[in-house]
Amino acid sequence: MPKEFSRTSRINQQLQEVLSVLIRDLRDPRIGDITVTAVDAAADMRSANVKVSSFADDAALAQSVKALNHAGGKLRRDLGRQLTLRYIPELRFLADRGLREGDRMAAIIREARAADDRIAAARQQADEPDADHGEVRRDE
Repeated sequence: MPKEFSRTSRINQQLQEVLSVLIRDLRDPRIGDITVTAVDAAADMRSANVKVSSFADDAALAQSVKALNHAGGKLRRDLGRQLTLRYIPELRFLADRGLREGDRMAAIIREARAADDRIAAARQQADEPDADHGEVRRDE
């Protein structure tokens, strides 16, 4: 019977969890409030791309990624102390703008729904019977 998840996906999940804690413990002010969104380790476990995101602007996210790549050696050493893997992958941090893009799309949808609600309310108000004549007013 095949395993539900491959070894690589289990290790990716474990790397993501441990890196989230290790990054939170870093004292570099350039890093800021970062979320590890995904880890993609190579099949041979020699390297891993770590996607990080933040609700800060693009410049702050780029600065955080640069600081994380600079601290990659320390993070790798700390990973080696916590995980029992034969090879601890070289870490390469990349900006993941997916959360921010999702937030932007949600705002657009909220604005569109609010505009639809305003139009529907205006139409309903226009279709109400006139109190003086008992007729339906249509402003056309």
